[in-house]
Amino acid sequence: MADKETFVAGAGKVFGGFDIGIGNIGNAFLIIFVAIFIIGLVALLIYMVQNKKAYKHIIPVYKKIGNNVIRVAIFRAKDYKIGNAGDMLWFVAKAKKFIPPATIQTAPREYSHFEREDGEWINIAMPDIDLDLKKFGVKYVHQDMRANRIAISNLLEQRFTKKSFWDKWGNLIMNIIMYLVIAIAMVVIFWEWSGIVEKTGLLIDKLDAVLNANNIVPTVPAFAPLLFLRRKK
Repeated sequence: MADKETFVAGAGKVFGGFDIGIGNIGNAFLIIFVAIFIIGLVALLIYMVQNKKAYKHIIPVYKKIGNNVIRVAIFRAKDYKIGNAGDMLWFVAKAKKFIPPATIQTAPREYSHFEREDGEWINIAMPDIDLDLKKFGVKYVHQDMRANRIAISNLLEQRFTKKSFWDKWGNLIMNIIMYLVIAIAMVVIFWEWSGIVEKTGLLIDKLDAVLNANNIVPTVPAFAPLLFLRRKK
């Protein structure tokens, strides 16, 4: 037995007395796992930053649905080099599509495209709405002009239309009356409630005295909480 205990005690110490017990091995594995996790997290963060920088071209895609042209998606594209002659395409990852590099911008780093019926994407520019309206002879009322007209109408009505006493102060008077009625009702309710509580206490005292005098244990569930609260008090 002594030899066995000596062997077990010395089994954990090797290589010049270094202790490699189960606890130390677990700590070593934990440190390695934490280091790998941190390195992986840093690598993932670097990859995401580099990937975002690579997909630097913003591509809103418009499509005709029904009778209206609407924006259906916003994609990002990156440069894709072809050969050694400097030729390049754009790769749209989410759409899994290669498109020619666009040249018409609608915003910084933004290149709008229109999807035709055959699925081809065409780089487009925003039309000149004012020029198109003038060509077609369309006359319209601007929202700012309409808002100014409504504001002027309301101002003239307030200045030159005389209001009666009830038109000016009717809502305020009715609100004050309503608050007074509610306040009086609350005072009456709390006043009567104090009397009800007092009478209930007297009733509980009398019931408790009768039960104690006759050594009767209450069996009615409705009175049990009242007696319990009274005796506790």
